[in-house]
Amino acid sequence: MFIYNAEIHTMENSAEVTDCGWIEVNDGKITAVGSGVPDTLTEDSIDAKGGIVLPGFIDAHTHLGIIEDGLDFEGDDCNESTDPFTPQMRAIDGINPFDRCFEEARMRGITAAASCPGSANACGGEICVIKTAGRRVDDMLVRTCGIKFAMGENPKRVYSDKNETPMTRMAVTAIIREGLYKTRRYSHDMDSYYSDNENYEPPEYDIKCEALMPLLDRKQKAFFHCHRADDICTAIRIAKEFSLDPVIIHGTEGHKIADIIAEEEVPVICGPIICDRCKPEMRGLELENAKVLHENGVKIAICTDHTVIPIQYLPLSAQAAVKGGLDREEALRALTVVPAEILGIEDVAGTLTKGKDADIQIYPKGCDPLDLMSEPLLVMINGNICKREGI
Repeated sequence: MFIYNAEIHTMENSAEVTDCGWIEVNDGKITAVGSGVPDTLTEDSIDAKGGIVLPGFIDAHTHLGIIEDGLDFEGDDCNESTDPFTPQMRAIDGINPFDRCFEEARMRGITAAASCPGSANACGGEICVIKTAGRRVDDMLVRTCGIKFAMGENPKRVYSDKNETPMTRMAVTAIIREGLYKTRRYSHDMDSYYSDNENYEPPEYDIKCEALMPLLDRKQKAFFHCHRADDICTAIRIAKEFSLDPVIIHGTEGHKIADIIAEEEVPVICGPIICDRCKPEMRGLELENAKVLHENGVKIAICTDHTVIPIQYLPLSAQAAVKGGLDREEALRALTVVPAEILGIEDVAGTLTKGKDADIQIYPKGCDPLDLMSEPLLVMINGNICKREGI
């Protein structure tokens, strides 16, 4: 299949646009990208009619499918709030791919999303990146990408209501530190056993330590829910103490310490943006947050935090960041190549590049893909057409 007569934005370089180009798709992958018109067109080829072709958008932080639309307790599998430290929980085990919000995401050009455990616990569990098309989550999985931690208000509020630890920021951080220290020791004991099983016994199996071991080996990233500037600094402190690869989720007060975050080279997933200051730790919410972070050299992605903001409003969230001063091309990067890099899926998604998954969307010529009224004419996920209207 060829998509031709297209204005192609590969997103490899924000300034790189091919005014009249084509993309070849075979077996769910992009096999070639070129300019002009292909020498030979197949019967199933698509004339983009001068339309804008972009990679599918990626929402870097959601609770898609793990908090179901239109349900209360029955569809909320986001927080196992019986224990403040649950790294062994896996988002993939709580996602319902038949939730209608998957279709709403696809219809707006969002082809992949990170679905995360919640922030009720100091550690909530393992995050997975999934495509937004499919009937079985195992088939939709791109890969697991990290462990979700939460600093500050949420764990305090949840466990204060129970009169249990943690009730302070000190306790939240201490619980995280204890879990990571235990894992470090557990890993050392496992290494001793594997290197000399005649003189060492393996440690007693610990599912929490097993879940955290890839984090200490930097095979996965540590995603920290943080709104306040002091919580961001605490997350960075913990990451440095254990040599973790950190990512800040939300980063609402990042604008207050943008230079510090940049110096530490920690990426920030900004959002939700189009919401109210619904709790005390969000009092510092400002529309220019993404702009300030970017201008200071921080790598940023933009998210909805679905279901906080419905996932179909991801492009609108990026447009709000543009209103706050973020460069428009950087806003598009914050929905494509940058979230792919932060989530560790840049080898398969985020740009229109040979060898990557054919996650593609087409907009009408002259359209602004971030505009509220914009809709893609065509959406393709893994080479399969999920939406096609008027093209």
